[in-house]
Amino acid sequence: MNKPFFPSLVAFCFLSRAVFAGEPNTLSAEESAAGWKLLFDGKTTTGWVALGKKEFPSKGWTVKDGTLHHEKAGGGGDIVTTDRYENFELTFDWKIGAVGNSGLKYNLPDPTQGLGFEFQLIDDEHHPDGIKGGALHRTGALYDLVAPAPAQKVNPVGEWNESRLIVKGNHVEQWVNGTKSVTVEMGSDELKALIAKSKYKAVSAFGLKTASPLLLQDHGDEVTFRNVKLRPLN
Repeated sequence: MNKPFFPSLVAFCFLSRAVFAGEPNTLSAEESAAGWKLLFDGKTTTGWVALGKKEFPSKGWTVKDGTLHHEKAGGGGDIVTTDRYENFELTFDWKIGAVGNSGLKYNLPDPTQGLGFEFQLIDDEHHPDGIKGGALHRTGALYDLVAPAPAQKVNPVGEWNESRLIVKGNHVEQWVNGTKSVTVEMGSDELKALIAKSKYKAVSAFGLKTASPLLLQDHGDEVTFRNVKLRPLN
């Protein structure tokens, strides 16, 4: 599982500085040339809809000061991209509210349902799931499957964090603030064993590679996103 990804992987750490530089929700000329696109323009909800719906939620989620914001107890449900993605590199900024819980989900076996791989985003110090659930439920984890690396550094509640997700073939990497948190291979015996011990064990086709929307979770708590950028990988 810890074999090198591909030759330019080390460069991703340095690239992240460029990706997150400049004005929020914009692309530099270099990013555009490299195939990056904005999934959130900082002004509208274009490209996002409520899970299982054709429209964006009428409550809960709002565009606020150049961010995509979910207010505590705001409702609205999970939101997903209108497009599906299979091989890609994704970067996004996020900050969690006090006692907050959310996540970015991908590789959904059924795009109409909110189950899939989850890049956990949570108030580790105060949310019950982060406290009682152990490392598998903490920020940066592949939720309920793979714990984040001990070297990972997460900024305090209310401060911005930078995250990166790479899905290329069956290889998956999750990064938090420039540190690789998770590495996993879809379809591997190791992952199958982890799924068999998890909450996902009865979910058909869970963990198998598929093209799917990306999902931002409404867990009833405050969470804020910006700089959501993606580039397809061949």
